[in-house]
Amino acid sequence: MAGQSPVDSLVPAPLIAPSILSADFARLADEVAAVQGADWLHVDVMDNHFVPNLTLGLPVVESLLKVTDIPMDCHLMIEDPARWAPPYAEAGAYNVTFHAEATEDPIAVARDIRAAGAKAGLSVKPGTPIDPYLEILREFDTLLVMSVEPGFGGQSFIPEVLAKVGIVRRLVDAGELRVVVEIDGGINADTIEAAAEAGVDCFVAGSAVYNADDPAEAVRRLRAQAAAASAHLTR
Repeated sequence: MAGQSPVDSLVPAPLIAPSILSADFARLADEVAAVQGADWLHVDVMDNHFVPNLTLGLPVVESLLKVTDIPMDCHLMIEDPARWAPPYAEAGAYNVTFHAEATEDPIAVARDIRAAGAKAGLSVKPGTPIDPYLEILREFDTLLVMSVEPGFGGQSFIPEVLAKVGIVRRLVDAGELRVVVEIDGGINADTIEAAAEAGVDCFVAGSAVYNADDPAEAVRRLRAQAAAASAHLTR
């Protein structure tokens, strides 16, 4: 069911979040419709400062919100999230994620996002250790572990980041944290099972979905693979 989330449900389920970074930007409304049945729609916002790339921004997100009921998962790879993150929540995004490396006060940003009506997510780059952020994850709904360097789609999966996933999974399973563990980067049929086994709940997939002949079927297949690979994921 679109929109189901481990944060809102007693029964965890694998969530598939197609990334429109891999979609045809000239046909975004059609590309969104092509993944109907996805759990979240992942939108990468890049400012050409925090990462060396420039993508879409708030006006495009506002337009997409008018043409789909798939919950919008906005990943802000930007500087100054304190200024720019809350408007995405105000616009109607379901989840707004920003980078730990982009702010000195992530708790304040998370609280502002939540006050504006969205779930709050924290993202960490592949080389960023998770230990310094474990205490503050209680302020967040989502942890997004990057399994490629942020900035460009189509990169190869970095398996070493799964150690971070495992740390957080154990804390969630022990009841010490309540967050959706999300992964982004190089997720496809060859990598999703390892990510699921490590403890991921939500899988961002770009080219694996949008390069498929049938994107909606690709979503279903990835979801089934993830569910079969880990006991903590059920459907």
